[in-house]
Amino acid sequence: MGQLEKLRNIGIMAHIDAGKTTVSERFLFYTGKTYKMGEVHDGTAVMDFMEEEQERGITITSAATKCPWKDYEINLIDTPGHIDFTAEVERSLRVLDGAVAVFDGSEGVQAQSETVWRQGRKYNLACLCFVNKMDKTGADFDMCVSSIRNKLLANPVPLQLPIGADDSFSGIIDLVTMKAVFFDPEKLGADFREEAIPEAMQELARTRRAEMLEAVAEYDDAMMECFLEDKPISQDMIVRAIRKGTLANKVHPVLVGSALRNIGIQRLLDSVLAYLPSPLDRDNVVGHKNNKEDQPVELHCDSGKPLVALAFKITNDSHGDLSFLRLYQGQLKPGTRVLNVNRNKKENITRIYEMHANARKSKDLAQAGDIVAVVGLRQTLTGDTVSDSKYPVALPSITFPETVISMSIEPRSAADKAKLADALSVLRREDPTFAYRIDSETGQTVISGMGELHLEVLEHKLVKDLKVNVRVGKPRVAYREAITMSATAEGKFERQTGGHGQYGHVVVKIEPLMAEDGKLASGMAFESSVVSGTVPKEYWSSVEQGAKEALTCGVLAGYPVVGVKVSLMDGSHHAVDSSDIAFEQAAAMAVDRAMKEAGPVLLEPVMRVQVITPESSFGVVQANLLGRRGMITDCSLHAEMRVIDALVPLVEMFGYSSQIRSQTAGRGSFTMEPYTYEKVPDQIAKQIIM
Repeated sequence: MGQLEKLRNIGIMAHIDAGKTTVSERFLFYTGKTYKMGEVHDGTAVMDFMEEEQERGITITSAATKCPWKDYEINLIDTPGHIDFTAEVERSLRVLDGAVAVFDGSEGVQAQSETVWRQGRKYNLACLCFVNKMDKTGADFDMCVSSIRNKLLANPVPLQLPIGADDSFSGIIDLVTMKAVFFDPEKLGADFREEAIPEAMQELARTRRAEMLEAVAEYDDAMMECFLEDKPISQDMIVRAIRKGTLANKVHPVLVGSALRNIGIQRLLDSVLAYLPSPLDRDNVVGHKNNKEDQPVELHCDSGKPLVALAFKITNDSHGDLSFLRLYQGQLKPGTRVLNVNRNKKENITRIYEMHANARKSKDLAQAGDIVAVVGLRQTLTGDTVSDSKYPVALPSITFPETVISMSIEPRSAADKAKLADALSVLRREDPTFAYRIDSETGQTVISGMGELHLEVLEHKLVKDLKVNVRVGKPRVAYREAITMSATAEGKFERQTGGHGQYGHVVVKIEPLMAEDGKLASGMAFESSVVSGTVPKEYWSSVEQGAKEALTCGVLAGYPVVGVKVSLMDGSHHAVDSSDIAFEQAAAMAVDRAMKEAGPVLLEPVMRVQVITPESSFGVVQANLLGRRGMITDCSLHAEMRVIDALVPLVEMFGYSSQIRSQTAGRGSFTMEPYTYEKVPDQIAKQIIM
């Protein structure tokens, strides 16, 4: 078996608080990567190495490490669960081959579980399911499995059963080997013993094993034959069938345990090796020569071919930028000169590191399939492709959601003012869901992000890590503007000065632009319908640029305009006086006029909110959500807790965390994520526009 067959690039993903980081810490302990177990609740988790993560007990940045298990190598990335850090999940899943989805044994599929599962499906990741926290009050394995089936529309196939639940959870039944497995608490679960299945569970185990065999038999011809003819089925045959079904993304094996009590983690590691893909098991990635859509190139996970690698994460430290790369083809050595295909710039890679959270180990060679960090890339951003300069192939980039919340910041002193611009550009390089701009009217610096927590963490980073003291304003919603009908307008830009003048003249039509899912598109589309050269082709890009400029600032309240198709219909030019800048100005004037006639409306971000509340507080919590202009989409009872799903405008959710705590005597919790943009009711829009 070659080196690549023994490599697994996997991520751990889940809803916040399902136990992802605890599972990662157990992986590190059992594989010998650490000698002391880190705990999230003690602030000692290796993978949560940022001070902010240790204080809050949550994962903010995805941490990468490499650990050995049974002569295999596992590249492991622990991703955040909080929706404000969705970019970290998105870019990690983009470069992985498989994932372990962790579920809370007493909650099953939660709001954020659905989001990360969708992200995994987008990249066609093979996935194992691990039902964690089986020792928790209210843990219910069957409920978890059915919620995976019903809410994620997956095909969960249990390979294990829990022995007991809550306080009585003591071990697992392996349905492949038909043995009961108990883990030694004295040895932190590192030692385990296999025994016969307890008599009380034998009938259930036989039934569930038969269901498992039926579910996976169709993925292996030899096993299907034995299954239909009632012949004995070997363990190797079962493992092979499960692997084939998992790699095809048709089967999602379900394992069970408790990371905190050290039960079931080694079996989960074994399953990662047995069922998740190596880089060679993945479909070949398709890139584009010279970054041109019409020139597809199939890449092979082969170190002998020219280098193609994707930069998926950039972090700043005292030694400069650290760029994380996934090599899809070729190999890389320190001192190599590479081409950034997206920016057509040559860069030098001076050092290569294997990462272990925030510790690093130098490497002399990285090969296809590897995930490494490199130093030396100055121009490269998240989503860029670096390649051999004689083989310019670009990989599909990574798309990130738009920011939904903003706040003003100002430096506290002249010295801080000098440092602020550099610090903000560092944050922007690290985090693609962070944006900043200077407000042209007030001169204030406005930063934007994915949520209140996101902006809070960025503010702390500015102050603590980048040593810039800032004052912050109140968070504000990132409104957008849109049009409701089509309109046509003319723009003419004429200037006569001594010598050459300026002349640009266009007629444009604007109309609403919808995305494939039926929602309003997030950007702008441009096309030209001019005939007979009234506007020469060399000026079309200037017309497009002018239209884009005009749409950055709407006509109602100055917010960016989304979902607009701009068509160049007609115009005229002057053989001597026409220029790019004249047509840019003419287009901006025309689009601005058309916007006023196209029924402009104000849009606000609407969040998908999930609230968990005790049954006794259900009435008051539901009434409060409705009072916040919320629309309840689902409501279910689980144990003694109500789970409410709702769509609520973001502006109404400010300060909700303290309110839900007071309404539920501290027992309630909520999560939210951006869902869509919708029209602001007229009464509220009037107050915003005033």
